[in-house]
Amino acid sequence: MNALPPLSAFAPLVLLAVAALSLINPGRRPGLLPRVAEGASLAALGLALAGLVPLLWTGPASFSIGSGAALLALRLDAVSVSMALLVSFVGWIVVRYSRSYLDGEAREGRFHGLMLATLAAVLVLVQAGSLTMVVLGFIAIGVVLRQLLLFYPERAEARRAAAKFSLVWGAGDVALVIASLLIGWSIGSASMAEIGAKSAQGMPLAAEIGVALLVVAAALKTAAFPLHGWLTEVMEAPTPVSALLHAGIINSGGVLLIAVAPLVQASTGAMAALVMIGGLTALFGAAVMLTQSAVKTALAWSTVAQMGFMLLQCGLGLWTLALLHIVAHSLYKAHAFLSSGGAVRAVAAVKRPGPVAVPGVAAVAKAFLLALALFAIVASLFSLVVTKSPQSLALGAILIFGVAYLVAQGLADAAPRALTLRTALASTAAAIAYFSFQLIAHALWGSSLPNPPEAGPLEWALIVLALLSFGIVAVAQALFPLWAHHPATAGLRVHLANGLYLNALLDRATGGFRSTRTA
Repeated sequence: MNALPPLSAFAPLVLLAVAALSLINPGRRPGLLPRVAEGASLAALGLALAGLVPLLWTGPASFSIGSGAALLALRLDAVSVSMALLVSFVGWIVVRYSRSYLDGEAREGRFHGLMLATLAAVLVLVQAGSLTMVVLGFIAIGVVLRQLLLFYPERAEARRAAAKFSLVWGAGDVALVIASLLIGWSIGSASMAEIGAKSAQGMPLAAEIGVALLVVAAALKTAAFPLHGWLTEVMEAPTPVSALLHAGIINSGGVLLIAVAPLVQASTGAMAALVMIGGLTALFGAAVMLTQSAVKTALAWSTVAQMGFMLLQCGLGLWTLALLHIVAHSLYKAHAFLSSGGAVRAVAAVKRPGPVAVPGVAAVAKAFLLALALFAIVASLFSLVVTKSPQSLALGAILIFGVAYLVAQGLADAAPRALTLRTALASTAAAIAYFSFQLIAHALWGSSLPNPPEAGPLEWALIVLALLSFGIVAVAQALFPLWAHHPATAGLRVHLANGLYLNALLDRATGGFRSTRTA
């Protein structure tokens, strides 16, 4: 335990200081405050980068004050430093973008203050070394983010999204508080490092219940099925808020699970629940996303699917890949939201090449066989370097199903030779990239996270279930042009476009319809 915390621990204090200044002067033209806010976010990035120095020099460490349930601790390890860098970098980009996006807007200063306060709360969360700090970080994020969602309070849809967010996020906070109390009482410590070490020796019933509640909290925080509705409605908030969600907020459930990975992995039931919840959410979100016409709404549904896939990775024990997924998805999706304004023009400017090659059943079958064969060859070559777990091979096969869709386009009868060659090269590149990034992730975070568990009967059953589910959906997507004009397909598309009306049911349960009609 270090006597002094690393410099990265002071990043939230810098952000909070400027946030307070911004909230004091929230007028229409707050002077230099937008530039000061950007400077503060850049300073936070610099402090997060400085956290690398003690990590590389002396190794992982922790800083704490208090004890028991009042233990306030920060940790310094490869995972916390990576997340702090990710959050501060995305935060700086979003704050910089907001200077132009909100220029001249009423309460511009208040917006910048709320953005910085949110970033500060997330930085506390990703560096937390105790369950108490995790709880405080989640509660702070919920309070401040609600105000961002209500930046245009006159919009009934914004009020409905904020109310729905508060309900789901608050339920996650309640589950997290109870889980923390149960785990801390039964294991005898609130330190996440000590909890992880002691969980390997076996867990009492109270700790098992606590882990189950942690899974519930993580699912609620990541907008998992079926309480995903608030995420698809945050478009009523300014676009920078949608991008900011990917700076450790919408993926905070995954951050929580990764931070206590040894504890979660010690519970077979929790791992199985994550696989089922994550897989169902990923399939559902991806199916609905394909039916959306609005750019930002499609991106929101894509996030639902991606967060489900992240939970699936956690359930399979692929912790390093789940963290890699968080980093890659955050960077990609934050950019996608910030650039969504020009997406329509970009699509309209694309010259249509003519009829699209439609693959038949034979072409699709051949494509999947070729893609899987290619995956097996690349996996065999990489296995000479490092042994692959069944879970990582299964995940790679799921990813290669998407590649098979491209291969099917190239094998269609009407496809030109150039397209066939291009899809074959894309397939090879995707398989190589998957295993290459897997090696990089293991090198960066493997020492801080547990290896996947030995695959027993339950794990094998879940792996087979996931492969069959994603395989069937991938084949159906590849064959979609053959049955797209069937009357039943039109009806299914309408139902999927409305998210199977689950969001409407949540509106009815929370009174969302009444608030809209009142407005």
